Amino acid sequence: MKLYYSPASPFVRKVVLVLHETGQMDDVELLPVSTSVTGPDSALAASNPLAKIPALIREGGPTLYDSRVICEFLDARAGGVLYRGGWDMKVLEATADGIMDAAVSMSYEKRLRPAEKQWDAWLEGQLSKVIGACAAIETRWMPLLSGPINIGQLAVAAALAYVDFRHPDAGWRNASPQLAKWFETFETRPSMQATRPDAT
Repeated sequence: MKLYYSPASPFVRKVVLVLHETGQMDDVELLPVSTSVTGPDSALAASNPLAKIPALIREGGPTLYDSRVICEFLDARAGGVLYRGGWDMKVLEATADGIMDAAVSMSYEKRLRPAEKQWDAWLEGQLSKVIGACAAIETRWMPLLSGPINIGQLAVAAALAYVDFRHPDAGWRNASPQLAKWFETFETRPSMQATRPDAT
């Protein structure tokens, strides 16, 4: 299998965390790609019509894209160990992905739009999604972040790591101290250290 990836993408990092935690890292060749809304990569677009990463090329089937699809495929391939928790686990993963969506949107606004055209209200709206989702995890989903490794833990960790990486002044810890404490511990996992953007 081959994975289109960029180490800075939180969605890619979630997939690579799944590969590490399920022992499938050696089964996948990483294909570095630089792509954006304004400059899509042509090879990636040929595999994924949305020209978004991650995208997983596999034998005997079409390319898989969207991190949730890829993660569930990889988990099934490993025997189904990460999605315990039923619908609650899927909602937690979706919440983490929402944090990623909002944080990536903020990054695009700051990095791709000229400074004089940046929309402060848009940035504030996206940041409120990040803060609100972290608070929701704090009040509703913390039990799913304990125990054996699961997709919720990996998705939340990838999301928070990206927020810290791109938006270190976001302030999500202020309203979510339990989540912050959990993340501080989770960051020490070997898979988290191996997938840091500055570790590649």
